[in-house]
Amino acid sequence: MAIQTCQKCGAKNRVDEFLAGTHKAVCGKCGATLGVGPHVAAAGKPQVVTDDTFARDVIAASAALPILVDAWAEWCGPCRMIAPVLDQLAAESNGRYQIAKLNVDENPRTSQQFGIRSIPTMLIFKNGKLVDQIVGAVPKQAIAVRLAAQV
Repeated sequence: MAIQTCQKCGAKNRVDEFLAGTHKAVCGKCGATLGVGPHVAAAGKPQVVTDDTFARDVIAASAALPILVDAWAEWCGPCRMIAPVLDQLAAESNGRYQIAKLNVDENPRTSQQFGIRSIPTMLIFKNGKLVDQIVGAVPKQAIAVRLAAQV
C-alpha cells in the first residue's frame, strides 16, 4: 500500500499499487482522481519527469505542494553523489513536498527553458512558479533548509 496525497484537497489516501495499475484511484474525501500510474513516484521516492510530463507533474502539481526538481545526467559524478541525499529527502517528506528528477540529456527542451547550464541544478517550484534554484552538490541540510522555506 502506498500513501497518495490528493492534489485537489490534500487528503492522504491509501492506494494499492497492484490495483492502481488496472483501476482508477480516487480520493476518499473529495472524489478527485489520484495521480497514480507509471509517471507517479512510489511513496517516498523521487518522481521521474520528462519534457512531456513537466507541465503536468511539476508546474500544475506545485499548486498543491512545493516540488524540488533535480536536473541531472547519468555521466555526472556530483549528480550521482547527490542522488542518495534526494532519496532521503523524498523519504522524509511526509507529504509536505515532492522530489522529482529530470535527466537533462533526455529532456533538452525543459533544460533549455529553465537555463540549466550546470548540473546538478535543483529547481524549487511553488504555485506553478520557479521560486528557488540550487546549483552544485550541496549538503543535505542546505537543501532541506531551502525546501523548508517553501513549505
